[in-house]
Amino acid sequence: MSHAFQWLRSLIFIIVIYLWMVVLGILFLPYAIFSKRGALRACKTYARSTIWLAGWMLGLRSQVRGTVPTGEVMIAAKHQSFFDILLIFDAVPHAKFIMKRELLWTPVIGLYAKRLGCIPVNRGKRGAAIAQMVRDVATEFSEPGQLVIYSQGTRVAPGAKKPYKVGTGILYGALGQPCVPAATNVGVFWPRKGILRKPGLAVVEFLDPIAPGVERDRFMRQLEDTVEARSDALMREAGFDPDGIS
Repeated sequence: MSHAFQWLRSLIFIIVIYLWMVVLGILFLPYAIFSKRGALRACKTYARSTIWLAGWMLGLRSQVRGTVPTGEVMIAAKHQSFFDILLIFDAVPHAKFIMKRELLWTPVIGLYAKRLGCIPVNRGKRGAAIAQMVRDVATEFSEPGQLVIYSQGTRVAPGAKKPYKVGTGILYGALGQPCVPAATNVGVFWPRKGILRKPGLAVVEFLDPIAPGVERDRFMRQLEDTVEARSDALMREAGFDPDGIS
């Protein structure tokens, strides 16, 4: 019975947050069209209110650990669900996400992503897509912000293994900026697919920065080892064994 009740709460929550997205998108639209600050304020409002609703409606609390990056950095994050996007976006001053190009055509999300300076990537073109991403980032970083890239390229379920893509290393070398790894356990509570959201403590943790200038292969190994080890520890803290026993 408790599982069925949590499922129903989750369904209501999903309906509420998507309706709220549309409402906020419409209310802030005139401001967002004429001012990037308006788009940022709209998205910050959405992120914070959805995080609050998750705690109130689902019993899903959240916590951001580590030193939140505020300067010009690249954040290379573990991606497990929509919730880690919200937690990172709420935490840092001005996140700009590397995102799949298809999202530009999504109602509300596409418009606001453009205004925030998010970088669309055509994942099907590989080498050409990476080169275009580097050019777009160089153009967009004429304005301050924290560039967020998901190094595995997509949401990855807790316990699943997926290689880290070299685009992160290429971008790290091109930017010449520190890279802040970010670990998470949010997928234990808010899965990449399905309706059920579980109560608990979802965590995003910013880890020690990797200084600019590290050789690409070494950087990629250090990034993957650091993020995966800390994410596994956070998942175990949440009662999930990423090695296959939950």
